[in-house]
Amino acid sequence: MSDEPVKPAGKNKKVVFNLVTIVALMLGLSFASVPLYDWFCRVTGWGGVTNVATADSDVILDKTVKIRFDGSLERGMPWTFKPVVNEMEVRIGETGLAFYEAHNPTDKPVAGRASYNVYPYATGNYFNKIECFCFTMQVLQPGETVMMPVTFYVDPEMLDDSEAKYAKTITLSYTFHVADLPEQEQAALAVDEAKTVN
Repeated sequence: MSDEPVKPAGKNKKVVFNLVTIVALMLGLSFASVPLYDWFCRVTGWGGVTNVATADSDVILDKTVKIRFDGSLERGMPWTFKPVVNEMEVRIGETGLAFYEAHNPTDKPVAGRASYNVYPYATGNYFNKIECFCFTMQVLQPGETVMMPVTFYVDPEMLDDSEAKYAKTITLSYTFHVADLPEQEQAALAVDEAKTVN
């Protein structure tokens, strides 16, 4: 006869149920983390996320701020990508227009999406983009070079923010990532490749 006490089956079921619940909760939070983080960054301006504006600012101040432009590519993105000018000075509230140059040196169409942020992070909530190439996917044909505009202004309310008001320079950074080609581009590419083979 064994001296080990018999464990009730109900306790084992409870432990298994608790573990399954914890795993399901963690899985659900992992899927929700990206949209929740994006929402948090947009509401607070944390992480250098910018705002989207539908029109120019109503107020333009005499105070200026320097805007620096930065461009980079994720590993594996075959384009070249850089700002046309490295920096400009704008009055706070004034609409600025800057261009980035992108080139596809390959013999195939390449699609890309730009991620972006501004630094210092405290200024993100006051950096407003009116138009930007980063709002949509960009497709460059073989050998194509394009100038991509961004229209923006710095909200005068930045001067009321205890951290952001001390910013003399704001850096706007973009990183282009490879994206899947739209279906019509993929179909056209497949037809071209079939013609080349025949």
